[in-house]
Amino acid sequence: MCRLYGFVANEPTKVDCSLVFAQNALMQQSRVDLVGTDHTDGWGIAIYQNGQPVVEKQATAAYADQLFSLTAEKSYAQTVVAHVRRATVGPVSIENTHPFVYEQWTFAHNGTVTGFDELRHELEQETDPQLQARRQGTTDSEQYFYWLLSRVFQAGLEDALPAPDQADRSVNFLSESVAELATRCRGAAPQRTPRLNFVLTNGTAMLACRWNRSLYMIERNGIYECEICGIPHVHHHETTGHHAVAFASEPVTHEAWQEVPNHSVTAAFREGRPHRLTCQP
Repeated sequence: MCRLYGFVANEPTKVDCSLVFAQNALMQQSRVDLVGTDHTDGWGIAIYQNGQPVVEKQATAAYADQLFSLTAEKSYAQTVVAHVRRATVGPVSIENTHPFVYEQWTFAHNGTVTGFDELRHELEQETDPQLQARRQGTTDSEQYFYWLLSRVFQAGLEDALPAPDQADRSVNFLSESVAELATRCRGAAPQRTPRLNFVLTNGTAMLACRWNRSLYMIERNGIYECEICGIPHVHHHETTGHHAVAFASEPVTHEAWQEVPNHSVTAAFREGRPHRLTCQP
């Protein structure tokens, strides 16, 4: 079912401890997560540099691939998205490995678009042709990304998403879109529960959806010494108040991670408090 991690901060920050060295780092979750499941079917890390995601991914187990650790060590950025895959739809391949990117947008999914075989054609028809042409793999997750991004573009929200003063509008729109897709999933596969968790970011704002899979978040304010390596992860400027938000499928460290309510979308920004909307499934 996959495991994901998303991070956004107002200053460049290293997240290698969260990805590699923490008690329940993403690399550990690739071997076995807290419920005893492995996620060995691929890994990917997107690190934002100069406003664009730079992505490294492999169709191998993160815990068994030295490149995962080497890539994590370079994760000094304001925005990072990482993912380890457990395949449900589509074979193990680079094309089917998360995260997926389009221009400045990055997306990682944890779950399954149930009834995807029945919904595939209509989702393709509802996706902007320019976006649909970018689809390379066969997963429900990649189609989910381009379908959702098409709706964002069609609603004219691509410029609103980075703006905290537009957070309520953006979160409400995405919540309605996911709730609609969940309804269609239940119609196509009544006996199965749609699992639609994701993180979506343009590098400035990060939107995290919990929909029938686990999701946690932590908000950090101020500089602190990492409980794993004992040093701060940010080259802090004394005139700036450090602020960061991280999302993860499971708590990564021993800090007080907060469980995100089910059927909700949370928007986090480099500056300011997160915004959340919980909606009816």
